[in-house]
Amino acid sequence: MNFQSFQQTFLRIRSHKVFELFIVSVIIFSALMVGAKTYNLSDQLKFVLLWLDWGITLLFLMEITIRFLGEEHKANFFKSGWNIFDSLIVLVSLVPIEDSDIALVGRLIRIFRVLRMISIIPELRLLLNSLIKALPQLGYVVLLMFIIFYIYAAVGTTFFAHINQDLWGDIAISLLTLFRVMTFEDWTDVMYETMAHYSFSWIYFISFIFFTAFAFLNMVIGIVVNVLEEENQRVKELQDREQGKATLEDLRDEIKALKELVVLGNKQ
Repeated sequence: MNFQSFQQTFLRIRSHKVFELFIVSVIIFSALMVGAKTYNLSDQLKFVLLWLDWGITLLFLMEITIRFLGEEHKANFFKSGWNIFDSLIVLVSLVPIEDSDIALVGRLIRIFRVLRMISIIPELRLLLNSLIKALPQLGYVVLLMFIIFYIYAAVGTTFFAHINQDLWGDIAISLLTLFRVMTFEDWTDVMYETMAHYSFSWIYFISFIFFTAFAFLNMVIGIVVNVLEEENQRVKELQDREQGKATLEDLRDEIKALKELVVLGNKQ
């Protein structure tokens, strides 16, 4: 059997749903082990968990090796940030650091192994990529929300500071109070306290909740959903190209090329 056959075998293994489910199960079991180590355990159980941890690390090493060998162009494997992340997590986990000065770092690395589930499950990668791509647009929403927060905090400090210094003493405290109001954490108690002095202060709180909890929240959801749809479309087009199917962009390019040929034909 030549190397090409080996590569095709590893490619089938890493693309198989059973292999993916097995690795996800191992990642979940690894996360449960991290949680189990936070309890007071007997020495025998700690010894068993130690060997299980090494077994999981070796399984992860085997999985990375299979994915690497199944890659047609080996250099492309390390062009993916998730593949680099997975490789670093596995390689650091191989270092015996339980009794060393950096044992805390080793435990943190084992906790981060749960994040490998994102690199294994395409749907999770799609969600995370969409969220990252939405951040620039979300930044403007956050900036506008901060402006609204700051204005309301300044108004709150001006009118309510004499009522309750713990909630409205200065603008920084007022910002924290407004965050509490936005998250609906006993916000009615804050409102009724101010209404005892200013009967129309409910307008202040209701309008603030409308701007932040309703309007801005819907804006954030709309941006994320829009980016998620664009990312879904991009992934679908990539899959169509890999399968040899013509995408909408390909059809547009063909129509443009045909138009150029017609124009050239008419000129001649």
